[in-house]
Amino acid sequence: MKHDDSRLPFLDLLRALASQAIVWHHLAFYGPLSDSAREVASSLIDALSHHARLAVQVFFVVSGYLTAVGLKKREPKTLRELAALVASRYRRIGLPYLGAMLLAICANEVARHWMDHPSISARPSAGQLLAHVFLVHDLVGYEPLSAGIWYLAIDLQLAVMVGLVFWLSARALGPERGSWGGRLVLALLGALSLFWFNRLPHLDRVAIYFVGAYALGLIAAWAQAGTIRRRFFWGYALLVVIAIAIDFRSRLLVALSTALILTIAAHFGWLARWPRSRVIEWFARISYSLFLVHFPVSLVANALWSSYVPNSPWLSLLGMFAAYTLSMAVAVLFHYEVERRLMRVGRVRSLDERLAADGDLH
Repeated sequence: MKHDDSRLPFLDLLRALASQAIVWHHLAFYGPLSDSAREVASSLIDALSHHARLAVQVFFVVSGYLTAVGLKKREPKTLRELAALVASRYRRIGLPYLGAMLLAICANEVARHWMDHPSISARPSAGQLLAHVFLVHDLVGYEPLSAGIWYLAIDLQLAVMVGLVFWLSARALGPERGSWGGRLVLALLGALSLFWFNRLPHLDRVAIYFVGAYALGLIAAWAQAGTIRRRFFWGYALLVVIAIAIDFRSRLLVALSTALILTIAAHFGWLARWPRSRVIEWFARISYSLFLVHFPVSLVANALWSSYVPNSPWLSLLGMFAAYTLSMAVAVLFHYEVERRLMRVGRVRSLDERLAADGDLH
């Protein structure tokens, strides 16, 4: 595979690792195979089930960082620009996601023939399907059709929130002062989330619950670009430390660690130069497709394996690896045959490629 100079290798590394952790979290958390395999690998299964899910915080920080860099000097100042921002974000995550939803519906039907398990979703209603199309299923109380898609809904909400804040700030303060006002408001929303919203579990279906972690990425990028002084990043990081001390949340600790690692990487110039690995780049390229398809694939794999292979803890552990391998294979197929084709249809380039074209990589 030819190396793509438009990518950010260090962010590729973070995305590749985080996506793999999420896949193994779901393999350990859902399905009869992990229940059986726990008899011989309880520590591993429990660790993956309870802790690997924290990798989603890496995605929040990286997403915030890339959003800030992508909006450098291009914050939406008009309603048209705001609509374009939201539409662009939906095209990037939404078009492949819709294809994955078709796969998830089919996978649930196939798995239903071989097993009866809580991880299988009920047949969706028309309202449920419509809610999924617009990524508002959690907000209106519908059961998700696949694991992990709550993150996509939150990611879209966060993009809308950032766009709205900059648009309203531009309208209230003018184009120039609006940028500073938008950054200040987002930092304040992040602080409110750290000390209040993120401590209310019933809010975990809305963006305000996660904006404290997301703001770490935003502020890290602003500090690196010089649009705010670096001491503001360290001040916000100190707020995160205080929030953790008041009410310990491992998710915030992971988010803070990710932001610190990004800051160190930026300081030493690693973001665009290290690690130069075609393997890591490949894993990062397929990471979104893997995120979308791994659960439906593993659901079918669980159903088939538990139906046709003798019930043995060691064989169940082997089945988990088989489900992982099949998920990777389908992710590769989905990436090249679905995700990339839909991105061309929607005229969407990756954010890394857009940044490279605009000269904002360094």
